[in-house]
Order: sequence, then structure tokens, then C-alpha cells
Amino acid sequence: MNCIMGVDPGASGAVAFYYPNKTQLISVYDVPLIGKEINASALAQLISQYQPDLAVVELVHSMPKQGVASSFAFGVAYGQIKGIIGAQNIRSIYTSPSKWKKHFGLSSDKEQARATAINRWPDSAHFRRKKDHGRAEAALLALYGSQILK
Repeated sequence: MNCIMGVDPGASGAVAFYYPNKTQLISVYDVPLIGKEINASALAQLISQYQPDLAVVELVHSMPKQGVASSFAFGVAYGQIKGIIGAQNIRSIYTSPSKWKKHFGLSSDKEQARATAINRWPDSAHFRRKKDHGRAEAALLALYGSQILK
């Protein structure tokens, strides 16, 4: 595989592009938005630029204590991401948070994911801020994909 895309879905999510043959190279982006909604065109262009061979997407569902409006918005964003990936004919793997996090020995604490990404890619500036946990999760999802497909 030349490039694996990891996706932490949702409007506050991120996408990462990992190169298994260049293990220190990671490109990470917040999901592009127009207002509070995904900019589908910009996301499609970003994915086309990197031409990933595989997308590893976190498998998500509604949360019991989320409101109806936020659940609906999250579902719309998730559907847009799936549609964009599908329209570009990219092979996809959908994995639950518990499965990929167990692979790395992580709990549900998002700060653990960020710390793991910093340790894995110490030269990257993508994970420096506390709020970069979505970026870290996207990067780790891409790494997970490369490791399970060996």
C-alpha cells in the first residue's frame, strides 16, 4: 500500500494520510467545514490529492445522552464521509473504537491517543494542542490499518 487514510468522522473529526513505506511521514487535516457542516467538495479534493489505497474509518453510532439534533448532525457528517470515500472507489475498513484502541493499548481517554501519536511521530506538529485528539485518532486509525494488513 502506498497510502492509507485514517478517518475520525464527524464535523469535528480529522483525516490522516499515512505512508507505510515512509513510516515517519504523516499528513493530517481537520475535516474541512463550511460553517458547522462538512465541505464535501474540499474533502473530496483532499482525498483525491493523496489517492489513498485504503480508508480506515472509525465505526460510529449515536450516543445515548446526545440530543436529537446533535445525533442527526453527526449522522449526516458520517454519511457524507462514507459517501465521499465510496464515490472515489477507495477500499474501506470500518472498525469500532474499542477494537482499534485495544490494538494500541488505549482506553477511551482521548489524551492517551494524542500522547501515542506524539510518541509515534515526534517530529510532527499535528498533535501539539490538547484539541488535536481527533487528528491523533485519525493518524492512529491509518497506522492501525497498515498493521492489521501486514
